[in-house]
Amino acid sequence: MPYRPPSFPSPRRWARLSGPTGFTLIEMLVVMTLVALLLTLAVPRYFHSLDNGRLNVQRQNVATMRDAIDKFYGDLGRYPDTLGEQVTKRYLRQVPLDPVSESSNWIIVAPQDTTLGNVYDVQPPPKVERISAEAH
Repeated sequence: MPYRPPSFPSPRRWARLSGPTGFTLIEMLVVMTLVALLLTLAVPRYFHSLDNGRLNVQRQNVATMRDAIDKFYGDLGRYPDTLGEQVTKRYLRQVPLDPVSESSNWIIVAPQDTTLGNVYDVQPPPKVERISAEAH
C-alpha cells in the first residue's frame, strides 16, 4: 500500500465535529452583568480621584500666585495692582485657570494700606454649579 498522508477535515466538517461555536445568550448576560457590577465599583472612585486632583491643582495654583505676589513685593516694594500686572512683569506666565470652578476670577484681597497696591492675597473663586440645559 502506498503511503497516504493524514487528511485534515475541511473547515465545514471541522465545525460540525467540534460542536456549536459562539456564546449563548445566557453566557453573554452573565458577562455583561459582571462587567456592570465592576463598573459600579470603579467609576465612583475614578470621579472622586478626579475631584481630588482638581483640588490639589487649585492649592498649587494659589501657592504659586502667592509666591509671585511675595516676590513682586520683595523686588518692587509694593503689591501688584492686578493679577495681570504679574504677567506683564513676568512674575507669572499667565493667570492660572481654577480647575474647580473652571474660571480665572480669583478673589483678590487688598492690603490694609492701599497705597502699596491692590493685590495682597488671592483666594480661589467660589464653585459655581453648572445648570444643564435640560433643567430649563
